[in-house]
Amino acid sequence: MATRTATRALRRAGFTFAADGGHAACLASFADSGWYAESWRLPQDGGPAVPTALPLPGNRSESPRSQLLALPDGSVLICRHDGERHDLIRLSAGGNATVEERLGSVRMTGLRLLPLPAAPGSGPRTPVAVALGSDTRPATTAWLVRTDGSEPERVAEIPGLHGGGTWLDRTGTLLALDRVNAGLIRSVVLDLRGGDRTTPLLEIGPRSNDRLVLFDPDSRFAMVRSDAPGSDRLGWGVLGTGEPLRFPECLHVAGLPLRPVALRTGADGPRVAVQIDHGAGSALALWRPSAGRLDPLPVPPGRLGTVGHWGGAGLRLPYSSPDHPAALATLDVDALLAHGPLPPVSGPAPLPLQLAPLASGLPGPWQNAGPPWQPGGVRPVSTEPAGWRLDGSPPPGEGGRWQPAQSLELAGPAGPLEAVVYGGDAWLSSPHLVLALHGGPADAWRLEFDPALQRMAAEGLAVVAPNQRGSTGYGVAHALAIRGAWGGPDLDDVLHLLDGIAGQRAALGLEPPALFGVSYGAFLALLAAAHAPAEQVSRCAVVAPFLSGARLLAEAAPPVRALTTRLGGGEPIADARGPRDLMQLAHRLNAPLLMVHGSRDEVVPVSQSRALRHELLRIGRVEGEDFRYVEAAGSGHEVLADEGAAVLHELLAAFLRTGRPG
Repeated sequence: MATRTATRALRRAGFTFAADGGHAACLASFADSGWYAESWRLPQDGGPAVPTALPLPGNRSESPRSQLLALPDGSVLICRHDGERHDLIRLSAGGNATVEERLGSVRMTGLRLLPLPAAPGSGPRTPVAVALGSDTRPATTAWLVRTDGSEPERVAEIPGLHGGGTWLDRTGTLLALDRVNAGLIRSVVLDLRGGDRTTPLLEIGPRSNDRLVLFDPDSRFAMVRSDAPGSDRLGWGVLGTGEPLRFPECLHVAGLPLRPVALRTGADGPRVAVQIDHGAGSALALWRPSAGRLDPLPVPPGRLGTVGHWGGAGLRLPYSSPDHPAALATLDVDALLAHGPLPPVSGPAPLPLQLAPLASGLPGPWQNAGPPWQPGGVRPVSTEPAGWRLDGSPPPGEGGRWQPAQSLELAGPAGPLEAVVYGGDAWLSSPHLVLALHGGPADAWRLEFDPALQRMAAEGLAVVAPNQRGSTGYGVAHALAIRGAWGGPDLDDVLHLLDGIAGQRAALGLEPPALFGVSYGAFLALLAAAHAPAEQVSRCAVVAPFLSGARLLAEAAPPVRALTTRLGGGEPIADARGPRDLMQLAHRLNAPLLMVHGSRDEVVPVSQSRALRHELLRIGRVEGEDFRYVEAAGSGHEVLADEGAAVLHELLAAFLRTGRPG
C-alpha cells in the first residue's frame, strides 16, 4: 500500500476538513485490511478530490477509535486513546513511507481535538489544534497542540463539562463551548489568551438550553439551537446587534432532525446547507434568510456524513450509498437548485407480477411506500444530477458490480417498519433471502455501503434489513420502545416479519428466510430462531452475540454495563414467551447455526459465545453438523471490519446461502 497513490478503501469514517478547506482526512480500510489514516487533497479550482493512504509503518493498523484532524499542509493529526492516556501523533507522506511523529501525550478521562483556524505555512510553532480534556471533578482543560514536537501547552482550566466548539474569530482566540451546568446547556466563550474563566454567550430564556451551531466571524451571522420557543428548534441571528434571534417555522419539522453542516456567505447573504436525516436515508436542503424557505437539493439516495466544508470549489460532504463506498461528494449548489423541483412520490409501487395472483392488491402485509425524503413529500432522484460529483468511491473488482439496495416500508405489528432491501423488485421471490438485524440496540441500518451485506447480495442472496422498534432515526417513541424490554417489542416485529416473509415464500415453493445478526442483532436473531416455528427459519448466522441483558451486565466492561443499565437491558420481561435468556433457550435452536466471535471483543465478552457453544454440546448438538463456532483470533467487537474481515464475509454469505456449518 503506497502513500503516493489513490486508495481503494471500502470503508471510511470520521471525516474532518482542514480549516482552509484544502484537505480532508478520515479513517479508511480495504476489503481485507485494518484501519489506516487517509489524507484527501481538495483542489480549490473544483477539480476531483484525491485520497492518499497513510499506512502505519510495520504493517500496524490504526484503531477505529482514533480521532483525526486534517491539517492545511495535508498531514493528519491523530489522537489515539488508550484508557486515560491520549497520544497525539502527526502523520505525513514521505516518499514511499508514512512519517509518524509523536507530538506528546495527555492523561485525562476524555480528550477531543478541535482544529484551529490558523493560516497555512505559519511554521511549526504555530498551534494547529486545541485539545479539550474532561475528568471526574468535573472540569475542562484546554491545551494548544503544535507540530514541532513540543508537549501540548496547557492554556486554560475551567469548571464544568463543556462540549461543542465553534470559533468566533479567525485567529483561534475566542472559542464558543456548550457548558453543562445544573441540568442546562448554555453557550459560553473561552478566551484562550486570558485564563481560566468563561463569559456567557447565549442565554435566551431563563431555563432554556441554548447552543451555537454555526458562526461566520466576518458577518457575525449565527445559527443556534434552543428550546426557548417551547421545543428544540433551529434559529438564527446576527450576534452583537441587539436584534432578537429568530426561529422560522421552515426550520422546524416535527420528528425530523435538521442539522446545519456548512455555511457560506454569498451575494444573497448567508447560505446554510442543512442535512435532514429520516430513517435510513439523508436529504439535503439550502436555507437562506433572504428567501425564508428551505429549498430541497436533489441529491442521490444515500447517507450524508453530518460534516461539510463550503468554499469556492463548492460544497463538499461525505456520502455513501449501498452501491457507492463512502467518499467525498462535491456539490454545485446553484446548479442543483436549477435542477427544479423533484417529482412527487407516487403511490405504493407494485411488487413483482409473479406475486400478484397470491392476493388482491399487495400480497400479504407488504407495502412498498418509501417515506418522503423531506417534508415536501418528494422522492430523491435515482441518478446523479448536474451539480453533483462523487470522488474516490472505488469501483468493484474487474467484471463485478456493486449491488444496489432500496428503502421500503413493510407492515409491522404496531405500524410500518422501514427496511433496506437488496435484491431488486423481485427480492421476495429470490431463491435465498436473509433477514438481517442490526447491532445497538440504539442503532439502525442506513442506506449506505455495508461490505458484509454487499457480499451477501453478491452471493445471490436477497437481504431485508429492517429497522424494528428500538432503532434510531424514527422518533423518540420508536427508539425507546424497548427500554427495559430487550427482546420485547423488537422481537414482536422480527417474528411478524418472519411470519409474513416465510408465508409468502412458502406459497411460491421457496425456502424460508435465513437470520443474520450482529451484537444486539445477534441476540435478537437467536431469540427469533428460538421462538419462530421451524418452518419459518432456514438457518441462522450470528456475530458477537450475548446471551441475555443480565448475563451481559455480569461480564461486560464498565462502559458497556453503564449503557446496558441506562437502556434497561437487565430488566426481565414477564410475558408468555418466558425469559429472554439464550442459555435457557438453547434446546430450541434447531436451525443450522453459525456463530462468529472475536477473541478480544471489548464490548461483548467472547465468554458469551463460548458458553452457548458448551451448552449446545451439553444438550447433544454436534459441532460441524448442527452448528459451527468460529473464534477470530485477535479480533475485537468490530470483527467484520477488522483485518481479515473479507474471509468472514465470504464464510457468512456461503453459510446463509447453503446452511452448511462445516
